[in-house]
Amino acid sequence: MDVANKSTMSEFVLLGLSNSWELQMFFFMVFSLLYVATMVGNSLIVITVIVDPHLHSTMYFLLANLSIIDMSLASFATSKMITDYLTGHKTISFDGCLTQIFFLHLFTGTEIILLMAISFDRYIAICKPLRYASVISPQVCVALVVASWIVGIMHSMSQVIFALTLPFCGPNKVDSFFCDLPVVFQLACVDTYVLSLFMISTSGIIALSCFIVLLNSYVIVLVTVKHHSSRGSSKALSTCTAHFIVVFLFFGPCIFIYMWPLSSFLTDKILSVFYTIFTPILNPVIYTLRNQEVKIAMRKLKNRFLNFNKAMPS
Repeated sequence: MDVANKSTMSEFVLLGLSNSWELQMFFFMVFSLLYVATMVGNSLIVITVIVDPHLHSTMYFLLANLSIIDMSLASFATSKMITDYLTGHKTISFDGCLTQIFFLHLFTGTEIILLMAISFDRYIAICKPLRYASVISPQVCVALVVASWIVGIMHSMSQVIFALTLPFCGPNKVDSFFCDLPVVFQLACVDTYVLSLFMISTSGIIALSCFIVLLNSYVIVLVTVKHHSSRGSSKALSTCTAHFIVVFLFFGPCIFIYMWPLSSFLTDKILSVFYTIFTPILNPVIYTLRNQEVKIAMRKLKNRFLNFNKAMPS
């Protein structure tokens, strides 16, 4: 069977989160506010890190890149969902569906590696502070960010190539608000058992392995901090605990969805909201906006902006 005959599907229908009009309006308002807050919060972090020379360090370089990924992750599907609620047009072309799959795995794959890089940065800073400057150099930081994007691209390409081989010849209703392999391959005219094994091996096990590595690193950091009673150690403990909460909220849904790809669609839809909508807004709050240096830098940026407006001729 050639590729041309494998798929006769030209478009898919995204069923969204609910058929209820009242719930759709509720989701529209809530997700619109969350999306705007995500874009504003993360944009402010990126601008602050770029403008303030005191934040030109490796840690803030990684956090600024995390904000860029979060804005991208929040935009690939949420913006279309919000628009669909307004227009009532809930279809997506076959190519558009593949594009969503590509960007979803690009941004999630990149974020996974970047979260590991941030964890590694905190591990060296807390557990081996005397070696921090030599281990976490600007060149190493750039290499980590580049590596995260390369891994993300390679992973997303494998998912798209796999999706292109699937024959779609029957139903075209995707029971979600965006396209992803666990819901799309349910529509393929082939045995889903083999497809579920592919999902588990390429996404589920990778996410689970990375989560275990992150868990071990944070446990080591927390054990190290526990042996110190200084104020700085208490702050480090609070920071690492908050970081791990965000990591758990991001990895938990991913692991469940891709390790059990034949699970309930309702469960998958609820969990997918976490890593596509909630996590992108939690990251700036937990990782950056709780940081005293960032707060000071933002106040300076606000004062500079206000003084500039006052200096402008009326």
